[in-house]
Amino acid sequence: MHSFQPFKLTDIDLNPFVKFNKEWALVSAGGKSKYNTMTVSWGGLGVFWNKQVAMIFIRESRYTKELLDSGDLFSIAFLDEEYRDALKLCGEKSGRDVDKFAEAGLTPAFRHNIPYPDEANLVLLCNKLIAVPFTEDLLPKKAMEKFYQNHDMHTMYLAEIIESAAR
Repeated sequence: MHSFQPFKLTDIDLNPFVKFNKEWALVSAGGKSKYNTMTVSWGGLGVFWNKQVAMIFIRESRYTKELLDSGDLFSIAFLDEEYRDALKLCGEKSGRDVDKFAEAGLTPAFRHNIPYPDEANLVLLCNKLIAVPFTEDLLPKKAMEKFYQNHDMHTMYLAEIIESAAR
């Protein structure tokens, strides 16, 4: 983004179904000394407790989940189509094994000690409100059979969007 340009989310028109499911997003967590990013395609935006919120779903096995669980702040960033290969890499490789920012050709940037890719066209800085782990007894049997054959369950994170920026 090269320079963080804050704005109000109510000032733009965006479709969360397109943003998450078609364009994908990078969720980044940690701080300046230790951070990671990962691709997500399941998420949403809305209002909860009279706050603008974002919702993301992270599997138990993901390294980024460890960083999300150890702090309250994270970012959700959207990138232009030219970064599709970077998004694929960040969804396929583990931050336990590689520096995904470096390998994907992305530049780590920080605001309020929250990491995000500087190349993003839209960044949502988030403060975690609740984390709800999915359990087998919570989910419909068909969802378990289709999405959780290996029992690598998701946790749903609901977070207040504390700041947003776009270029």
